[in-house]
Amino acid sequence: MKYTSVFDIIGPIMIGPSSSHTAGAARIGRIARTIFNQKPERAEITFYGSFAKTYKGHGTEVAIIGGILDFDTYDPRIVDAIEIAKAEGIEIEIRESEEITAHPNTARVRLIAGVKELEIVGISIGGGKIEIVEINRFALNLSGQLPALLVLHEDRFGMIAAVANILSKYEINIGAMQVSRKSKGDMALMIIETDQNVSAEIADEIKSIPYISNVAVIRP
Repeated sequence: MKYTSVFDIIGPIMIGPSSSHTAGAARIGRIARTIFNQKPERAEITFYGSFAKTYKGHGTEVAIIGGILDFDTYDPRIVDAIEIAKAEGIEIEIRESEEITAHPNTARVRLIAGVKELEIVGISIGGGKIEIVEINRFALNLSGQLPALLVLHEDRFGMIAAVANILSKYEINIGAMQVSRKSKGDMALMIIETDQNVSAEIADEIKSIPYISNVAVIRP
């Protein structure tokens, strides 16, 4: 079930006109910015399906850029997001793709700063709700509605237990966990949704575990 109340269907407080094409897009952009954890020098945005056909009329590109600037869905600055991004020196490229995707409201966001890159694929499922279905070619399902940890690590024995032990030490309860890997023994991505926000100090302790290369914290 995608919706738990009528308010999920009506959507969040937001800059209009559409919860799917505006609020959802802003949330996709903001999660990308949160995971990237710094201002990008360049943002490449590809729209698919309904997004590609109607983004100009709905202001979807403005919303997703607002999210990349770390603006919330109700932030009045969203309407000026393109001009603000240019003023901050962020190069923006918008692309339309005719590729068929599993969901019509799909966006691919690629952020670049120096040698650092991040690519995510998000879908807007209605009422301002979203799902992140891919990060750097790792398949996953992340709603962004709960606190979450994204842990990039080598695919080795005991990695899940090592991370879980630290969360247990600080009484952080795990609500859901997914692990995605490209191939056996290659890099893997651990996605852990928690009942409490994870502090920067706990994230740093997890990052100090051998064979972990990066930890990102998502706070809804």
